[in-house]
Amino acid sequence: MNHADDSRAADKVPWGLVILLGALTAFAPMSIDMYLPSLPAIGADLRADAGLTQATVAAFLAGMAIGQFFYGPASDRLGRRGPILLGVTIYVLASIACSLVTSIEGLIAARFVQALGGCAGAVVARAVVRDRFNHTETARMLSLLTLVMGLAPVLAPLLGGAVLALGGWRANFIVLTLFGLAVGAAAFFRLPETRSEATAAHARTENPLQAYLALLGQRRLIGYALAGALNGATLFTYISASPELLIGTYGISPQAFGWVFGLNAAGLIGAGQVNRLVLRHRTPDQVLSAASLVAVGIAVLLLVAALTGLGGRWSVLPLLFLLLASYGFMQGNTMAGALNIDPLRAGSISALMGAASFATGAIASSATGAFHDGTPRPMAAAMFVALAGSALALRFLALPGRRQAAG
Repeated sequence: MNHADDSRAADKVPWGLVILLGALTAFAPMSIDMYLPSLPAIGADLRADAGLTQATVAAFLAGMAIGQFFYGPASDRLGRRGPILLGVTIYVLASIACSLVTSIEGLIAARFVQALGGCAGAVVARAVVRDRFNHTETARMLSLLTLVMGLAPVLAPLLGGAVLALGGWRANFIVLTLFGLAVGAAAFFRLPETRSEATAAHARTENPLQAYLALLGQRRLIGYALAGALNGATLFTYISASPELLIGTYGISPQAFGWVFGLNAAGLIGAGQVNRLVLRHRTPDQVLSAASLVAVGIAVLLLVAALTGLGGRWSVLPLLFLLLASYGFMQGNTMAGALNIDPLRAGSISALMGAASFATGAIASSATGAFHDGTPRPMAAAMFVALAGSALALRFLALPGRRQAAG
């Protein structure tokens, strides 16, 4: 592989497309991170305990996981634009419903539907990237999307806190409605159709179930999916545990919470851009091999710090920063590896990868919540198990037989 040629091609960045696709992938972080500061207010207003308010996060994750199974095959068969516009429409209507609910059960249901719509953007955006770029270029483009998408977890908690102070928790969902309308309009007017006729012709020869069964029979694809999903589970675990850990356990103010949350997101964004530069000289599989081992090492240190209490927050928070940064090296490269296995099923692969990520995230978040004891121990244990599983999946499923080719 000629990395110099890859670098020259990737330097010609279509920034308009990058920003649009980044915004489409930002529905999930915007919808989760923006309303995190409002969870106590939601519980108080709707007379719900912490478990039920936390269920609004789990419902959103479940909707993101389930909805992707529809949009992936649909984008292969019908094209990229239609599923995105349908998903954005559902998202906007559900966001309005979220702002009007009068019970926590209603909010849980509306959040589930909101996710069913919002997941379309991420699924199809990744397929669009694979439509236009090769393996290494796809990994670099996905790192660029991390740069744009990553602004959401930096800005969303700060924006959410400000909107909460000005207009209450319902105003957050009004802002999300406006976000959906703006991104939907941009997609309608600016997103080109990128699906190839070969992809369309292939999709017409099989139904979605046949497509997924064919993909599930590919060992390397499963390896990439598990490696990316289990690494991503650490991010979802952090997102769900961070309000209680930072505010409740470590006594950080709700205002400062947004800054700490944003700093960790900035680390993730920075790692993604370092990954993009490293890919000038290394293949995505080579980066994955090293990054997975480093992530496990950091997870071991975090688990020791959490179990012993040594250093308190001054040990846990820096290690969390480093551990979450591994996401920037793992996600784009595992996604690029998976999409490269069967480009004619790019939409279905994107859906499978995304669904696996949100499903493992929901499981890890739920497990962390179930064992919550007011310390970082449950979170650290869940992260260690997830990252160890990610490294094992990569080594024994995705990368065997690739190492010599990667060199």
